[in-house]
Amino acid sequence: MKKVLITGARSGIGSAVVDALKDKDYFIYVTVHTEKQLEAVQKRYQGMDNIECMKLDITDPVDQRKVCKLDLDIFISNAAIGKGGSLAEIPMQLVRENFETNVFSTFEMIQLALKPMIQKKEGKIIVMGSLAGTYPLSFLGSYSGTKASIKKMTTVLRREMKLLDTNIGIHLIEPGLYGTGFNQMMFEDKYPRMKKQSYFKSEIEFIQSRECMMLHYLEKKNLKSIVNKIISAVEDDSDQFIYRAPFSQVIVTKLYELFFQ
Repeated sequence: MKKVLITGARSGIGSAVVDALKDKDYFIYVTVHTEKQLEAVQKRYQGMDNIECMKLDITDPVDQRKVCKLDLDIFISNAAIGKGGSLAEIPMQLVRENFETNVFSTFEMIQLALKPMIQKKEGKIIVMGSLAGTYPLSFLGSYSGTKASIKKMTTVLRREMKLLDTNIGIHLIEPGLYGTGFNQMMFEDKYPRMKKQSYFKSEIEFIQSRECMMLHYLEKKNLKSIVNKIISAVEDDSDQFIYRAPFSQVIVTKLYELFFQ
């Protein structure tokens, strides 16, 4: 029974991946950010012998060390936050917080998970990126920047691992817009600040309406397409690096890569 740990598994894509794996031959460490969230997931998975729930704030050094005690076969790095606002005015402290969680703490966790994998010469690291790392969105420059950094750093990590005599897979997941509630929180994050003071104060109504329209027409309510990609990364022996979904948004991103990069 392979041991899998997934960060940020309280809800959304992380929770859906746990649900897709829980009836298969895996022991799953379901990790969440707070004690309150821990109580909720413990209740949800009560009685399941192949699931252990843990509080794991990936920015907390004490919590990080919990991973050192586990002999993991697969590490799924899913935890992330999103800070909205124009790069012309967003407080840099918020940008630092965004990078601290999504990039620095993510790769600290990856280093901890990788160490025993390198020693036993096998394992998988699956990193949650985003199509926003390739197709950046206006007023989400901070979040898009973290995901672009994750993409480049994961690419380099994959190249480096290939120099070692191991069977360690490095895989990047790039979801588009899915209706988990995360996008709405990220988009709305900036408006309390912008309504007080912003270069774009007179444009707030237009920006909000554009974002609402984008979510209405593009956001996928069903998570199956991206969950299937993650399960493929977990289970397949393929050397495939990047897994993307949904298909329609992947096509738009590929066109952007082709003509604007």
